[in-house]
Amino acid sequence: MPANLAHVKPGELPANLLVDLKPFGKLHPLAANAYNAVRAAAFAAGIKQFKPISAGDTYRSIALQRQGFLARYQLAPIEGVKPRVYENKNYYLKPGNAPMAVPGTSRHNLGLAVDFANMSGETFTFMCDVGPSFGWSLEVMPAEPWHWFYWPGDKVPPAVTQYLQGIAPASPTA
Repeated sequence: MPANLAHVKPGELPANLLVDLKPFGKLHPLAANAYNAVRAAAFAAGIKQFKPISAGDTYRSIALQRQGFLARYQLAPIEGVKPRVYENKNYYLKPGNAPMAVPGTSRHNLGLAVDFANMSGETFTFMCDVGPSFGWSLEVMPAEPWHWFYWPGDKVPPAVTQYLQGIAPASPTA
């Protein structure tokens, strides 16, 4: 985790720890650089759409995480569904909903995760092959192939440094 997040409450990042993304959303500055770098590499590889699903699929405030969590989970038990504990209560994922982390525990609450749109086919293959060289890791596979997080902490991957210096990598996995 980046050092400047050590004393920050998840979901309550100050504005100076968030960077606007194109086409939308916000991330921690290190994750934003890595996102911009891998996005440029995706476009260079011929991938035409490479973006978050929505603005809420990057940094999430604690209020937005709570709203999403409560919309997807219910207190009424569902047979065969393992609950998630939030505020000392068991919550059960409603059928047909994608899982969501308990508020305050998501990497989205730290500005270090992106849920990518169109994460299948060539885009998914590209991210599996190239994403790690830019600091991105698939967190919950196979359940959430769209959910990637920035893992290097304060160590900027060489591919991101090259992007920031305006140098194209020698190969997509450089």
